[in-house]
Amino acid sequence: MWKQEMGKEDLETMVFQSITLNGILNQVGLLYDLIKVPLVVPLLSLMVNICLVMSVMLFIERVYMGIVKAFIKILRRKPEKNYKWEAMKDDIELGSSVYPMVLVQIPMYNEKEVYQLSIGAACVLSWPTDRIIIQVLDDSTDAGIKDMVEVECMKWASKGINIKYEIRDNRNGYKAGALKQGLKHSYVSQCDFVVIFDADFQPEPDFLMRTIPFFIHNPEIGLVQARWKFANADECLMTRMQEMSLNYHFIVEQEVGSQTYAFFGFNGTAGVWRISALNEAGGWKDRTTVEDMDLAVRATLKGWKFVFVENIQVRSELPSTFKAFRYQQHRWSCGPANLFKKMAIEIATNKTVTLWKKLYVLYSFFFVRKVVAHVVTFALYCVVLPLTCLVPEVEVPKWAVIYIPCTITLLNAVGTPRSLHLVIFWVVFENVMSMHRTKATFIGLLEIGRVNEWVVTEKLGDASKTKVPSSVPLLSNAPTKKSSSRIWARMNGLELILGMFLFYCGWYDFYFGKNHYYVYLFLQCITFFIVGFGYVGTFIPN
Repeated sequence: MWKQEMGKEDLETMVFQSITLNGILNQVGLLYDLIKVPLVVPLLSLMVNICLVMSVMLFIERVYMGIVKAFIKILRRKPEKNYKWEAMKDDIELGSSVYPMVLVQIPMYNEKEVYQLSIGAACVLSWPTDRIIIQVLDDSTDAGIKDMVEVECMKWASKGINIKYEIRDNRNGYKAGALKQGLKHSYVSQCDFVVIFDADFQPEPDFLMRTIPFFIHNPEIGLVQARWKFANADECLMTRMQEMSLNYHFIVEQEVGSQTYAFFGFNGTAGVWRISALNEAGGWKDRTTVEDMDLAVRATLKGWKFVFVENIQVRSELPSTFKAFRYQQHRWSCGPANLFKKMAIEIATNKTVTLWKKLYVLYSFFFVRKVVAHVVTFALYCVVLPLTCLVPEVEVPKWAVIYIPCTITLLNAVGTPRSLHLVIFWVVFENVMSMHRTKATFIGLLEIGRVNEWVVTEKLGDASKTKVPSSVPLLSNAPTKKSSSRIWARMNGLELILGMFLFYCGWYDFYFGKNHYYVYLFLQCITFFIVGFGYVGTFIPN
């Protein structure tokens, strides 16, 4: 009897709760129906129109650069032809003094895996030993690593290499602070040029022989930038995606900027600066996390020209762990947006450079590539497009959903033809990462939160030397066992939430919708979940 009464009470409670829940849902539904036409539809239509404008801006920018790049290839325009370039020649009477004095700076921070590679590569550069100074700027906080780096410098010094091991008692300004402090040493005053190599970069021995002649015969040139090539591009799927994006950056964006406006953003490494240009621009500043781009913009406003040389390639390493990649992308997205905010007025009011060059820097280089590209990718393809599945009264034109993104994707993919079969993976991965980049962009524009966060990208050494059978999954520096706390720590909540949102939109479109975006939404949903759980780039591509 007691059990029957309790069962009856439980049943009544459940019915009451069900009625209450249904009532709440019905009320929410009625409220949505009331505000849908007068509020939701106009607001979503406005978002669609804003995204369409940004899409067209990005489309025109990409097509323009593609056309210019095509003309560069057809006309075979090379820096050696655009500027006077003559190979360095020995002089019996003057001896090595015909070679200008060069300073090579190698900034590093706890670079246990790669310090020997970078120091060794710099020490075997083909240049008279009495006309070059290798400067190792070690900001390491690990005493053991500092000892190893110092021993490596002493080893090369014993072979007759003019190498200096420099340390600081603080890390103020991070990399910019280290480079700035390095230029204050008395022996730097005798140098005409400074070369910068990050700790994972390995230049070919003829690097100086191919770059310095640009400066000798062209006094207006302040910077010569070489292209990066990646030792570990085949390590995992994530590194292949990075290679596609970075190849487009070098092959198209930097080449076009160099050939048309003699301006592009310095990449912070694998480049040579004329020290007088660096000093005239105000030297290194640590006001943003993109000190290299900051210096490049200030130098171009002083009238200096930059040269990008595609056929000079320097080996480097791509981040092969997702954590390292996220930190890098935050810095690369937040820093330019923050610099844009700080320098927009200074660029616009500059009297030295031409109007067209100022427009190129402000509109093309900063606004479209550093702000619009991130925002429209996330807003349109991850938010607005899914929402239109739930609000069928609002439609996105097919040209914005098909023609524009397909054209942009193909233009990007031609820079890495060997990865054309991975282009779908690249699209969804870039869309997912656009949320992280958009968040970083607004942090930079608004100067909030992690705006000045600097995390050194983790380097694991020359990954190309590690041979793994193609049938075996490669875990990116992941231990075989993880505690539950570490698994929880690697999860990315925003990606998981958006993944669930996309799944719902895809499901709704599949059963009730008319747009038929569900396949694309499900692909994005899966990628968002993969990123959300931190399992990214863990398999070797075929």
